[in-house]
Parts: sequence; structure tokens; C-alpha cells
Amino acid sequence: MFTRLGEAIARRPKITAVSWLVATAALLLLALTGVAGQGLFDRLHSGEPKVPGSESDIGQELLAEHATSSETLTLLTWDVDLSDPAELAGPIGVFHTKVFSLEDVVGVVDPFVFPDGLEDPRAAALVSADGFLASVSLAPDLSSAEQAAAHDEVVAEMDGLLEDLGAQGIVSSESIMVEDIIGQLQQDLQTGEAVALPISLVIMVIVFGGFLAAGMPLLGALASIAGGLGALWGFSYVLELDSVVVNVVTVLGLGLSIDYGLLFVSRYRQELRAAIAGEDGRRRRRQDPAVSAAIAATMATAGRTVTFSAITVAISIAGLMLLSPEILRSLGAAGVSVVLIAVLSSLTLVPAVLTLLGRRMARPSALTRVPGLGAALGRFGDVPPPTGVFSRLAGLVQRRPWWTLGIVTVVLAVLAAPTLSMEMRNSTTELLPSDSSQREFIDRIEADFPAAASPQLTVVAEAPIAADLAREIGGIAHVTRVGEPADLGEGYATIGVHLDVTDAGGDEASDVVRTIRDLREGPVPASAGEFWVVGQAANQIDFNAALADGLPWAVGIVVLATFLLLFLMTGSLLVPVKALAINVLSLGASLGITSWIFAEGHLESLLGFTSAGGLESYVVAVVVAFGFGLAMDYEVFLLAGIKELHDAGADNDTAVRDGLQRTGRIITSAALVIMVVFAGFAFGDLLAIKEVGIALAVTVLVDATLVRMLLVPATMTLLGEWNWWAPAPLRRLHARIGLHH
Repeated sequence: MFTRLGEAIARRPKITAVSWLVATAALLLLALTGVAGQGLFDRLHSGEPKVPGSESDIGQELLAEHATSSETLTLLTWDVDLSDPAELAGPIGVFHTKVFSLEDVVGVVDPFVFPDGLEDPRAAALVSADGFLASVSLAPDLSSAEQAAAHDEVVAEMDGLLEDLGAQGIVSSESIMVEDIIGQLQQDLQTGEAVALPISLVIMVIVFGGFLAAGMPLLGALASIAGGLGALWGFSYVLELDSVVVNVVTVLGLGLSIDYGLLFVSRYRQELRAAIAGEDGRRRRRQDPAVSAAIAATMATAGRTVTFSAITVAISIAGLMLLSPEILRSLGAAGVSVVLIAVLSSLTLVPAVLTLLGRRMARPSALTRVPGLGAALGRFGDVPPPTGVFSRLAGLVQRRPWWTLGIVTVVLAVLAAPTLSMEMRNSTTELLPSDSSQREFIDRIEADFPAAASPQLTVVAEAPIAADLAREIGGIAHVTRVGEPADLGEGYATIGVHLDVTDAGGDEASDVVRTIRDLREGPVPASAGEFWVVGQAANQIDFNAALADGLPWAVGIVVLATFLLLFLMTGSLLVPVKALAINVLSLGASLGITSWIFAEGHLESLLGFTSAGGLESYVVAVVVAFGFGLAMDYEVFLLAGIKELHDAGADNDTAVRDGLQRTGRIITSAALVIMVVFAGFAFGDLLAIKEVGIALAVTVLVDATLVRMLLVPATMTLLGEWNWWAPAPLRRLHARIGLHH
């Protein structure tokens, strides 16, 4: 199949390349503009990750269903002279008149709206030492267009009031907060690409010895980015896409496309040189037989390996779709799609362009003629010599396999130690950079207007039990104030719960949530009426519980599928078991390092972040799924090289040593490139994206060094020919259905 695909592309390379050009342009246009509808970034959502059917989600739905306004905008002011309220009456009176004249405004609240002005006790919560709060509520049930228009009008009036007062201030609302987060995501995406792509190009120029070959993987990567964004735009119509999905999936597609393209181009250059060397001197026809043969041979070897690798990565990511949180399902669905686009571009677009370039890919680059540079490029090229640094490294490991196994295992265990105390969080505004205006808004509200700050927890209760429930909640540790039950309509009421803790997602807040929920078994039984706890801590508890419930099934299915695929590739039972065990060690070490950095707050000044006290829950799930897939990616690259040599007649130790020499440069180069891609996105300011970028870069670093270069050769040396053992029935089964070069 792969050979036939390669031959078909070699016959019609222009059609394939032009088809990709048209598809890429169309998908990019759809993603950025939506053509007749909304573009991708206009359709993204942001907020706490939801777990459908959980207590916190049901409570949020009840709040949204009975909301008395579409949205509320809040103006926070400072540097206001409050000593003479009479001087403020004019500008604020004009503001009131203009805002109330807007058709879609249903309410305005500020400290001057009360009959006694600032002397009214109710105004105290809305006044600070040098400023005040004002809020405007929009009418409920507005269409998206009507709400956006009314929102913009109110913002304009609030900005005008600040100008009239000569004061400073910030306007905030849910829409502005989401827009701020999505805007930061777009900026981080551009920053990541601006950092990653040029450095990746430099690395590949060194690997391939010239710009022409180095550009091929990047060409596939750019097509994958466009295709991935287009796929995400389509998914936004069937899934509620969280804003972080775009960056996470884009960085994955970019990294994998470069990985696959690098492996494909490297193998093609080897096959092309071999085909040219074996020519009989006859005149070439219009279709160059050497190029066609090289494409077909590359598809049958590297193409098969790339496809198999992509399947293992896709299976790992697909495990996220088996979990109940919406953000993980959307990441799983979108991630699988982007992996498929990445492998498709590597198997069609890249060989089509290589065919069009013909024999130029076999010629030395002009860079090799630069004095001193040519020798350096030769030392780091993609075509390895029969012996070199990797075969010597393998030889050292094979002489001391037990020592290598013991030392590397201890190192990985030490690196994994911080996971034992790792805390998983569902942060909200803490994800924004410290210099964000919306982050400043929240911080100033908490510092200057504590009485007006939103309660850390909200309880939605059936009206008959609301008063009794409020009294019981008031006696719980860390609860400082319980608001009077407020009628929500249709037999429901809300109770605001204020705590004496600054961390709304910390252990104390979580303990309060659990204690309130336990009231169902005590003074406020469920039979008397139902209630639901809503807030960051409640959502965090439900999210982590959903992970704990779904993770065994997801992990079990992914492990089983990966085991079967590795058996089909190797015909062995022990190699898949060994690979899975080693990858668990590798992932543990990567999560340990990430937790040490972000949860414990190390390297804050160097990496430019403020620790939220833990890792984001969905980031941990993403790192496990994506990291496992990437680890299997390099496992497949290395095993493919070793298996090819063993099948050709080499003994186990020789196959391991020469296989590492043959694939070591490409694995190291691919790992270095994908680390740069992930690290490039860590230059962004949004905490969740920074966590993902650093975590995956660390995962690749650990896997491509300690694991692939040391641990795998050591274990395969110790197992010897047992590496390739399987019972006779399974050997016969593999002979019929296994994957072979």
C-alpha cells in the first residue's frame, strides 16, 4: 500500500502539491475569518473546565437558567477625590442619564444611587479610600449581536465617565475577561511560532546541510498548522472549544509535522543516493526513475514508520475522549485530527514536493563549500557513518547494562518524587499574566473592596431549605460570612459564602465544600430539599473526581491498544511490556520536574510566571496523554531501526548498537526540534500554555536522552534474544498480520 501510494504521488506530484496549496489556503481562510460566519477565535470559550452532570455543573446551569441579566459590567475607579461628593454629582448624573437611556440596560448601581449618597450604609461596600465601584446590568435574553452592541455602548460610557472625572479605572465583564484571555492566547501563539520556526530551521539546516532539505519538514508543518486550525473551526460547531485547545493542538501539530518530515526527508536522501549510485547510465525519461524509486522505497520504510508512530500518538491522545470533562474531550478529538493531518501532509505533500525537486536533494548544498562550515555540517548531517558517537555510547551501555539500568532508574525516580505531593488546580484569573488589566481588576477588588468581592462559594438551594442551610453553613470553619438567601425564581435561592482564605481553590476552601456537601447526611437531609455548591473549589473537586473515575478505563484501553500495535510491529511480547514500563518512568520524571517548577514555584523569575500553588488539572491529563504518545513516537523510531537490522540477520546486541547509530542522529535532531517548538510556546504569558510547553519539552528531553540513549539499550541488552520472544501461536499470527518493512 505504501509503495503504491509513493508511486502514485511520484507520477502526479504537481496535482498533489496544488491540492494541498488550495486546501491549506481554504482551511486557513475559514479558521481566521469564518467567511460568512465567525472565525475560530471568535467561537472560543474560556472559564472553569466543566464536568457535565457534576454537582458544580448542575448548579452553574441553574444560575445561568435563572439569571436576571445577560451580563453585568463593572467599573473600578481610583485616584478619585471623594471629599466633595457634590463635585461628582454632575459627571455621574450625566453617566446615569446616558446609560439608563440605552434600551438594553436594566439596572445601574453605584454608591451615589442611594438617597443619602456616600452616607448611606449600603454605599460603604462600593467605596474605597480613593475610588468607587459602579455596575451596569444588561437585559436578559439578548441575542449575541444585541448583547455585544449594548456591551460596547456601556463600555464607551464608562470610559467617558473616567475621562470626565480625571480618574483612573478598569472596566470588566465576563466578555472582556474572555476576550483578554483569548487575545493573550493569540499573542502567545504568534510568539511561540516566531521563536520556534526560525530556530527549528537553523537546526534542520545543520542536520541536512542546506536550506532546501531543511525547508521540507517546515513546509509540512505550515500546512498542518493551517489544516489543524481549519479542523478546530469545524469542531467549534459540535464541541464547546476552550481557548487553550488552539495553542495546545497547534504546538502538537507543528512538532509532529517537523518530526515526521525530518525522518521522511532523511530516509529519502539515503534512498535517492543509493538509487543514483545503482543507475546503468541510460538516459532518464521524463519521470526520473531514480527519484520515483527513492520515493517508493521511502514510503515503504519511513512512511510506514511515520504512519505507525502517528497511530500510537493518536491512540494516546484519543484516551482523553474517554474522560468526562469537556475540555479533555475537545482536546482529544482535536488532537487526533491534527495528528492525522500531520501524518497526511508528511505522506503526501512532502513526497510530492521532493519529487518536483528531483535530484537536487542529493546534491551538496552551497553551504558545504563555505570554508570550515562544510566539515561541521558533515559531522552533524542526517546520514550517519557506520560507527560514531551513538554506537560507541551503546557499546559503553552494553558493557555495563546493570549499572546503567540501576543508575538511570534511580535518577528517574528522584526526578519523579515531587509528583507524590503534587496538587492539581482549576485556576481562573490566576492563569492571566500579572500585568494583565483584568488580573489587576480582580486584585484591586479583593484589596480595596473586600465587602463587594464575590463570594468564594455559592450554594444554589431549593427555597424551602435555604434559610436552614444558610444557618448551618455559618457554623463551618473558615466561613466568615453567609449572605441572606436570595430568590432565584422557580423555587430556588442562592446563598453567598465568604471565606477567610485568599486561595479560592486551596485545601481550606475544598474542605468547606466537602463539609457543606456532607450536610445532606446531617442537619439538612436531601429528602428535605436539594442543594448544589458552585465555585472554584467545588469545580476543582468535581473535575479531579471525574479524572479519578475515568482514568483507569482510559489508561487501560490506551495501554492495551499500544501493546497490540507494538506487538504487530515487533512480533514480541516483552518489547511492548518493557516499552510501557519505561514510558511510565519517563512520564513520572517529567511530571515531577514540571511540578517542582510550577507547583512549588521554582524558576519563577527565569520563566516569568507566578505559581498558582499547583498544576492545572487538565494540563496534567494533557501531559500524560501527549507525553505518552511522544514517548512512543521515539520508541517506534528506534525500534524500527533495530528491528530492520535484526530481521536482516544481525544478532540482538549488534542490532541494538547499529540501530542506535542509524537512528540516533534523527531521533536527537527530531527531539531537539520538538523541544524548541514546545519551549517556544513557553515564552507566552498565559500560565496554562506555559505549563504545557515546559512539561512537554521536559518530557521529550528526558525521553530522548536518559530513556532512548541509555535505558532502552541497557534493557534490550539484558534481555538479549528474549527481546523477540513470543509463543509459537503468536509468532504465526504475527507472520500473517504483522507490520514488516
